[in-house]
Amino acid sequence: MTKGTRPVVVFSQCLGFAACRYDGTMADGAAVDFLKPYVEARPVCPEIGISLGVPRAPIRLVQCADGRRLVEPSTGRNLTRTMQEFASSFLDGVSEVDGFVLKAHSPSCGLRDAKVYASPESLEHEKRSSGLFAARVLERFPHLPATTEARLSRPWDRGHFLTRVFTLARFRSIGASGGAKELVLFHSENKLLLLAHCEEDERAMGRLVATAHGRPTAEVLEEYAERLSHALARPPRRGGHSNVLQHALGYFSERLSREEKERFLAGLYQYREGKGDLALCQDQVREWIARFEEPYLAAQTYFEPFPHAGEGVGFSPSS
Repeated sequence: MTKGTRPVVVFSQCLGFAACRYDGTMADGAAVDFLKPYVEARPVCPEIGISLGVPRAPIRLVQCADGRRLVEPSTGRNLTRTMQEFASSFLDGVSEVDGFVLKAHSPSCGLRDAKVYASPESLEHEKRSSGLFAARVLERFPHLPATTEARLSRPWDRGHFLTRVFTLARFRSIGASGGAKELVLFHSENKLLLLAHCEEDERAMGRLVATAHGRPTAEVLEEYAERLSHALARPPRRGGHSNVLQHALGYFSERLSREEKERFLAGLYQYREGKGDLALCQDQVREWIARFEEPYLAAQTYFEPFPHAGEGVGFSPSS
């Protein structure tokens, strides 16, 4: 797999970077601490960005006839336009980015889970929506992975987010080099990963790479990027993982005993039926890759889509 690529990730600054919440505290950043050594972090606090102090009076989203407003109930200040302008300015300055990790439930950073009230004085919220800064993120970068620290605490969501971030970062490095050969290598190394996510997209991307000769490289990369984002948008299903692992078994079928193959296929069947463990099946193939020194599978990002995939709690693969 492509080495040395560090994804650029924008974090809410309160997630372990600074004590900048409204009450002067830092949010629990344990769910993102494991990620920080492997990425280039771009922390931001939108509320500090619009010159609110620390500590500061709470702010909230209010549903009005003309749309949502961000207000400071204690003073009645309308901060909507100021926050929207800050968000646009900040995101304009982000030349390279591969993903976002934002604070859950925040009126500025919440991703579809920020409370929206009927009035500044309401005691109960009436619905949930995106915070104003997060809304700009989703509008400006609809194809990039965006998550919250709450979602990263769940292995399934964590594995999917990390796979997307690191794969997109590797692809971004292809765009920087601008080489057709690099694109061919990228597709080859990510073939099984893409097959697990979406076979239709992988086939289309393979045809694109195969017929790219003579076309402008920038045009090919743009079309490939759209397919790549679409393919990774949803996590792989059990059928996708099962097909990839059964395909991988074919590389070792003549070098394994009958008992080894039967044991593996039994475990794979149990997983496909919702009763087995994906990680056990993947680890078995990883062991065979090392044992038989299989070069093609060793290069496949499917088996290590992000650092230390499958080695512990911090980096559990999707299942």
